[in-house]
This record gives sequence, structure tokens and C-alpha cells, in this order.
Amino acid sequence: MGNGTALQHVDVLVVGAGLSGIGMACHLTRECPTKSYAIIEARQALGGTWDLFKYPGIRTDSDMHTFGYDFKPWKSSISIVEADLIKNYIEEAADEYDVTRHITFGRRVVDASWDSETSTWTVTTRPEVDGEVADHPTDDDSTMTCNWLQMCSGYYSYNEPHRPDFPGEERFGGEIVHPQFWPDHLQTREQLDGKKIVVVGSGATAITLIPAIAELGAQVTMLQRTPSWIFPAPQKNPIAIGLRALLPEKVAYRAIRKMNTWRTEFTYKQTRTKPEKIEQLINKQVAKKLDGSKDMDPHFTPPYKPWDQRLCLSPDGDIFTAIKEGRADVVTDHIETFDETGILLTSGERLDADVIVTATGLSMLALGGVVPVVDGEQVDIAETFTYKGFMYSGVPNLGTTFGYINASWTLRADLIARYICRLLQKMDDNGSSRVVPIADPDMPQRPYVDDFSAGYMQRRVHTFPKQSDRDPWTASQSYSHDKKVLLGPDADVDDGVMEFSSPVRQPTPA
Repeated sequence: MGNGTALQHVDVLVVGAGLSGIGMACHLTRECPTKSYAIIEARQALGGTWDLFKYPGIRTDSDMHTFGYDFKPWKSSISIVEADLIKNYIEEAADEYDVTRHITFGRRVVDASWDSETSTWTVTTRPEVDGEVADHPTDDDSTMTCNWLQMCSGYYSYNEPHRPDFPGEERFGGEIVHPQFWPDHLQTREQLDGKKIVVVGSGATAITLIPAIAELGAQVTMLQRTPSWIFPAPQKNPIAIGLRALLPEKVAYRAIRKMNTWRTEFTYKQTRTKPEKIEQLINKQVAKKLDGSKDMDPHFTPPYKPWDQRLCLSPDGDIFTAIKEGRADVVTDHIETFDETGILLTSGERLDADVIVTATGLSMLALGGVVPVVDGEQVDIAETFTYKGFMYSGVPNLGTTFGYINASWTLRADLIARYICRLLQKMDDNGSSRVVPIADPDMPQRPYVDDFSAGYMQRRVHTFPKQSDRDPWTASQSYSHDKKVLLGPDADVDDGVMEFSSPVRQPTPA
């Protein structure tokens, strides 16, 4: 692809070169080697989240034996790793499957239009510079066509995080930082040593960031309105290490992946059926790590069940170690106002700060902000039903990758990629070039993700498709269920819900 009006046609166009997009491309290479594909990436590097975020300590909340791809073993003895190692892993996969040459960097998809007569999507891309893209057509716009459009653009906005306004923040004489836009001058011990930093929020980002900057010499306070469930887990899995020593690499990886997936799903089910037992387990581990250095109540006793909101992971209990050693503290209170030197709380207490970090969350965004057009009509995705968690009722040849909330994202991304490869093969076998899920509009409606009260989800889930109370119109949060539905022996892609057809006329060759 070049600038201007250059037109290129591929069988599959993948939007996004993060963990999902690179994985999708690798699966296409492995399972649909005759299909041509291209990847459009708005940023100047692959890696997605793991290239975007730059705050100290940024890491995955999942173990790499499940967060890694099903076809590429994770070889390190460390299971919970920081962003640079995750990005290296993604780059290795891209190199191994010759994916990188298919990527066009620095262009954002701004429009996608489907034509039923030719069974093609026409996709318009526009240059992105420093995270910005023009909101009107430009001479540098490019178009390309594809038969299948796969959106791997993630689930949140890269450019607009959730950032509420705080009273009096304009008076604060220090620096206010959001983790999504972490500055280069707050990275090293020389830059952070001795600084008083208040982190507003208690979600996964705060739990990750606080021990990292405390280790670099900052004096950190986590200011929370409501505590989160935090589980201290070993950074190295001794069972995984033992299996890797005994078994061939690929065999060990499959076994560890299966074991960790089962354990994660079992634990989640326990939080739904026997939450008090999981609460006791977490509280026991946290109390042991704190060793009396901080009261459990109110700072570590959330008023909701584990996994009603996100369960945060603390590798080797690092945040509790920082608290125990006096390098970090936790305050449970409400903000009255910012002032010149810190934050005044409703209790009358105040927190002095050189830097205030607003770890207030992400802003969810469906389809990377693209509004699809089908035969000249804009589609409101929120009015559609999700098909098996990755397609949309009434929208042909469009897939999306959305991972799990309660388990590793990649588990579901791999399932979706493999199912799409099966679907493309089925279309070839029956001579069709168009497939669309047809839903009963009178089905009961449920949110795309329900039974999950986290703020970032509740703020924007209404902009995502609906799910219903029956398969295939559900967005399951169960890997075992999805594996059966998407890849099991009875998982026929021609399930009576999908409508297969051929184009009225052939598209003009590029």
C-alpha cells in the first residue's frame, strides 16, 4: 500500500498488529496458506498494548503459558513478565511466520464499506501522526478491498483513556500523569528517587505501577475509594518448571497451558458458586504478606465478590512487600479537592504530592471506532447480536477479536482465529464468498459482558453488541465452552444460523 488512491485487494485484511492481529496472521499462514492477507496498524510499531504503555513495571496479569499463543511455546521459567518481553515474544512470532512484511504501519482505518454485489469490503485508511488522524478526507487517504475483514484493534481507545476531572486540579503545582501517556522523564531511579507520588485508583494498573516506582525510590501512596481484590501469586510456577525439565518443549507447553487454563476456570467458577471460600483464601494470603504492617479492613476488604470486578494479580506479593517495607502506603478515602501541594480528602486528611497519577482506567471502544457500512447503510453495532462472540448479526464477512475478562486474552483469540480459518475453508469448499449470521430480533437481550461490574466495562458496554440466552448468540466467558462450540467435533460452521451465498458479480481485479 502507498499513499493517495492506490488500491490493493487481499483475501483477508487484519486491522491491528498487536497480540491478536499477529496471532491471526500466524494462524492464517499455518491453516490457510493460500489466502492472501495484509495488516493495517495505526502506530509505527507492532505490539499493541505492549508497545503503547510505558509506565514502570507494565506487565501482564496472566501467566505466559496461557497468554502466549497456542502454537508458540513460552520458554522462560518466569510466568508473569513485563511488557518488553511480551513484545519480544510477539515479534518472534511475526518473524517466524514472515508476518512483518505484510504490515503497513502508521495508517488508521477510518471507514469500512461492504458491497453485497461483489462480496467485498472497501476499507479507507488515513495517516496517523503522534496518535492523531484527520477527521476529514485527505489527499493521503488510501483504499483497499478484501473479502474478509478481521478487526484486531483491541477493546479500548489508544488515544482517549478514562480521565475524570477532579476539583481543584488546576491549582496543583506538581505534575498530573495518566499511565496511558507516561512521560519519559519519570522512568529511572535518578528521576523518581525521593519523589512523593499519589496514585489515584486501585485497579490492575495501580497494583502494577506502585511496587515498580517504589522500587525506584519513590514514596508512593495508593489513594482508593474502594479496595480491589489482590491475589499474591508466584512469579515462577514450580510445576511448570518441573514439567519443562521432564518433557519435550511443545509437550510441556501444552500440558502447562491446559493445567493453568483449567485452574483459572475452576477458580472463576468457585467465585460464582462459593465466593466466601475464595475470599478466605485471598484474605489469608494477603494478611500473611502484610504481616501486620497494614490493617486489612478497610484497605483490603472489597464490598463485592472476587471477579464481580477484575481480580488483580501481584507477582510474589510485590505490592504488599512495598507496603511492609514502608516504601508504599494505602489510603481509603474520597477526594475533596486538589490543592497547590497535593490532595485534601473528605476525612480532613491531606496527601502531599510531587506527582499525582490518575490510574482511573481505560475507555472501551468497539471496532477501533470504525462504523461499518453495509450496502450503503451504517450499522449500529450496539443494535446487533454477537455471534459466538466474534461476528455481528446481519453483518457479512466481518470478525472481531475480543478475549476473556476472567482469563488470558489469547486463549479466546486463538480459538477465534482457528474458527475463522475453518470458516474460510468452508466458504471455499461450498463456493460461497459471503457469510452472514441471521438472528431472531425477538431473542432476549443481555449485555455483551454481564455479571461484571467494573467501571470501565459499565461505562461503555452499551456501545457493544448484545448477547442472548442461547448459543450461538452468546459471548461466553468460559474457555471450555468456547473450545467445544468453536473447535469441538460438533462445531459445524454451517450451523443453520449462518447464511452462505455468492456474489452477484465479480469484483474488478486490483
